[in-house]
Amino acid sequence: MSEKPVLVTGATGYVGGRVALRLLTAGYKVRATARSLTKLQARAWAGHPNLELVYSDALDLDSLTKAADGCGAAYYFIHSMDAASKDYALSDRIAAQNMVKAAQSAQLERIIYLGGLSSDSPELSKHLKSREEVAAILEAGPVPVTHFRAAMILGSGSASFEMLRYLVERLPLMITSRRALTPSQPIAIRNVLVYLINSLELEETIGQTYDIGGPQILTYLEIIDIYAKEAGLRKRIVIPVSFITPRMASWIVHLVTPIPGNIAMPLAEGIGSNMIVQDGHRVVLVIPQKLLTCQEAIHMALERIEQKVIKSSWMDAGVSKPPEWGHYNDAPYAGGDIRESWHTITVKTSPEKLWAPISEIGGDRGWYFANWLWEIRGFIDRLAGGFGVRRGRRSPSDLGAGDALDWWRVLDAEPGKRLFLVAEMKAPGEATLEFRLKQNEDGTSELVQIASFMPRGVAGLAYWYLVYPFHFFIFKGMLKGIARAAGAEIVHGPVEIKPPKHKKNR
Repeated sequence: MSEKPVLVTGATGYVGGRVALRLLTAGYKVRATARSLTKLQARAWAGHPNLELVYSDALDLDSLTKAADGCGAAYYFIHSMDAASKDYALSDRIAAQNMVKAAQSAQLERIIYLGGLSSDSPELSKHLKSREEVAAILEAGPVPVTHFRAAMILGSGSASFEMLRYLVERLPLMITSRRALTPSQPIAIRNVLVYLINSLELEETIGQTYDIGGPQILTYLEIIDIYAKEAGLRKRIVIPVSFITPRMASWIVHLVTPIPGNIAMPLAEGIGSNMIVQDGHRVVLVIPQKLLTCQEAIHMALERIEQKVIKSSWMDAGVSKPPEWGHYNDAPYAGGDIRESWHTITVKTSPEKLWAPISEIGGDRGWYFANWLWEIRGFIDRLAGGFGVRRGRRSPSDLGAGDALDWWRVLDAEPGKRLFLVAEMKAPGEATLEFRLKQNEDGTSELVQIASFMPRGVAGLAYWYLVYPFHFFIFKGMLKGIARAAGAEIVHGPVEIKPPKHKKNR
């Protein structure tokens, strides 16, 4: 085992986060990188003594070169799956080219890359074409690459699995595209991780490309049947038709599941790609392991969901940063046309006890008051192409920076002190929601709730004044609900207060 750290790029992503944890468990030194150190620091394994957390943006060559310096090998998990971005293939191309340069500068021993299992079909999706292009760019560089090409990955938290789960559980009758009749070879995340981790110490895998898939070749319709059986549901009625396009399918997924349309699009396109192992499982001869069947993989994933133990999720990926008009550790203000709504309540309890219900907000727990209004706003957001409330949250109680929370993203979570959220909903402006807790000298605690909004144009102003009256009703009810959930006696409030005056940024 090399003394040099192993570089794990995209460590806040679904696979990257699990690989980093597996490497640490196996005794490796790990340098985990992401565009948000705050999100990395919130991971359960972030305090491991063999772990180094480093900022890096694959589109910034300097940061990537610094991150790779001194490492022995690197895992490359940078890729985009956002169909809403017209340039995501270009971004992937630039990022891969930067990785080649950074690897050469750092004199890395090897790069391990996880791509998509694809064929030479002219109907290959744009996303899979981009993954293949990234592989070609990496392999053209001077540092040898081990390239794993995977089909649909089955595991709790993966976008593919979550799409399957919500579709089957919510739709007893489905009208699908005939692309669902295309065969594929899904693989369990556990098997993927074994290949990725074990290949690191095997010289014979250097410079090789391996197709990895499970032991079964199945159509998406057959996978639907397997899921329904494992979940204890009645057999779903599925009617394949020819007129449903991937775009239509992505909107159905968007409305029925937490997966937004821009991510659902490449997933829907991928269903029509013939993703079957082409090299006769050559990798099994080098890295032997028991390949889980589709039934076993789904059964394990459902157990993890039931136990609320999801180590990483598709929701983890993405950049979380405060809006440009706000201060990360101060009241949000940058001299612009900010609209704010402040409410406060004083209760007989400690900030730590108040934090418990605050840290459980959203998801299945809800928002402690008028959940039906949150559901309506979430439904409107879904119709507009946003996440809505169906995205939920990764854990029912743990909350850390970078976590998704319905249509919000956690920017800061200081237990007993502060929760700061930024909205990822569709709106004519940018919004934040903050909870501040303070211990008073008389032993009581004050909880302040702050809603801030930076409107864009006349539409933004109209939106703010339309929703502002609801703040009196919703936020006061929320504060009472949080106090009630904490078992705290209310001393004063809830009442609206005037925002303090802020100094303009210079």
